[in-house]
Amino acid sequence: MWPPGHLAVAYLLSTGYVRARADRPIGAKPVLWLALGSQVPDLVDKPLAWYVGTLPAGRSLAHSLFVALPLVVLVAALAQRYDRGEAGAAFGIGVLAHIGVDALPALWDPDATATFLLWPVLTVTPYEGALSILALFRESLGDPFFLVELLLVVLAVAVWYRDGFPGLGTLVRAGRRLG
Repeated sequence: MWPPGHLAVAYLLSTGYVRARADRPIGAKPVLWLALGSQVPDLVDKPLAWYVGTLPAGRSLAHSLFVALPLVVLVAALAQRYDRGEAGAAFGIGVLAHIGVDALPALWDPDATATFLLWPVLTVTPYEGALSILALFRESLGDPFFLVELLLVVLAVAVWYRDGFPGLGTLVRAGRRLG
């Protein structure tokens, strides 16, 4: 799944969680933690596997439950300590949604595996296709899962709009301070 798809799934799950618990949209700062959490597994694994060569595959270390679960617990505990529990929960939802969605194709695709969930206990198969972003994108265009991903992104943007674009103002203000 591409970064916008991971963010879309995480946003839909997180806003649903917050609405179920508190009958309001997710807050601005927690949504930024959600966005970070939804990208962390790929931000760690892809560069270390594809460009540095220290990991066996682009889904290994940070996609493994042996790393992801302790990371989620640690961030949640730190967030709770500093009275930022919603941000910690959002980060955790982001990370777990990411690796969960990456594992989904193993349910219907006989060539897909979810062994990365238990790496390094189980081995992972290195990606054998092109490692350029453009080549990977071209390969994705013919995949029905990619269409589902696009629909999820559109739905998430619609829900984000309905929620009042939480986090956007914070990003704009931060950008103005930097620029």
